[in-house]
Amino acid sequence: MAQDPPGVVVFGTGFGCFTHVRALRSAGFDLRAVVGRDPDKTRRRARIFEVPKALVSVDEALALPGVQAVTIATPPHTHAEIAHKAIAAGKHLICEKPFARDIAEGESLCSAAERAGVVALVGTEFRFDAGQATLARCIASGAIGEPRLATVLLHVGVLADPDAELPDWWADAGQGGGWLGAHGSQVIDQIRFTLGDFAAVSASLTHVGGREMSADDGFIVQFRLDGGCVGTMQSTCADRSPPMIETRVAGTEGSAWIRGLGSEVYVADADGTRRIPVDDDLQGGEVSPPPEGALETDYERMIGLGLDIPSYTRLASCFRALMEGRALPSRSVPAGFPDGLAALRVLEAARRSAAETRWVEVGTIR
Repeated sequence: MAQDPPGVVVFGTGFGCFTHVRALRSAGFDLRAVVGRDPDKTRRRARIFEVPKALVSVDEALALPGVQAVTIATPPHTHAEIAHKAIAAGKHLICEKPFARDIAEGESLCSAAERAGVVALVGTEFRFDAGQATLARCIASGAIGEPRLATVLLHVGVLADPDAELPDWWADAGQGGGWLGAHGSQVIDQIRFTLGDFAAVSASLTHVGGREMSADDGFIVQFRLDGGCVGTMQSTCADRSPPMIETRVAGTEGSAWIRGLGSEVYVADADGTRRIPVDDDLQGGEVSPPPEGALETDYERMIGLGLDIPSYTRLASCFRALMEGRALPSRSVPAGFPDGLAALRVLEAARRSAAETRWVEVGTIR
């Protein structure tokens, strides 16, 4: 007998609406409410995205009947408070990355979720992206031998204009803003998922654009992994030139790479160059723009295009399966709170390295 769709509340009126609401709905969740700080904006977004309730109270949202789960897509410095309340209320949850502001918050959330026995995932949807997941599976199969050198580059210009509209928190390092946290946390998780844990990092954080801000808009991180692979992750959101995108891993028997942001993955070895087919479970998924009139700022035009809807839908489907005690789809491994904590340690090591201009061992971060 089929179970009723689980009720879910989404915290956050930006990425929460543009991605969470649409992906959760596609995965069969029953959207009960969206929660924001601004009553007028929250009502407007709830109407545009066809969510029945618009609330500003965390406690009121958690008390709604029939709600089994929440997702959190609010500013990073607010994650822990909302997540702790959700866990205390017995709700399963997905929290955006970085899922906590610092190591202490992350450890507290991991402990609370484990004690409560709830499903607690981090919103690292690119584990389910067709290109990224195909690359990870290809490398795991041994197609390139032992990985030795990894390069991950992304230069875009969406926030290059100093007058581009941003939420206040995004430019404030004290509130968890900046490009290292926003994009770097995603890359860190993908490297961990594809190649293994970080051993040490040497990082620089920078301001490429002309905006006055305490948070970074660009970074470069050299890294060594426990398994011996070394590499570089470099990115900025303030490069006015055409986009530059590269994800490539060189190994002892060949190299593998993703073409752009798509699903085309290639391997080059002694036998030549070939394209790796995308597995059936990574196929499909609708990439659609948000409802007309939803995008209001430059920041929202960066996060709201819908390119991540298919991968987030697959993440949401895994979330629902775990909630309902069902087996996960083949080879699906969502990031749990312990993964979020591991990524926090890498982020903290990178920030410490940038401040102290030295290599930092990730294992020393406490």
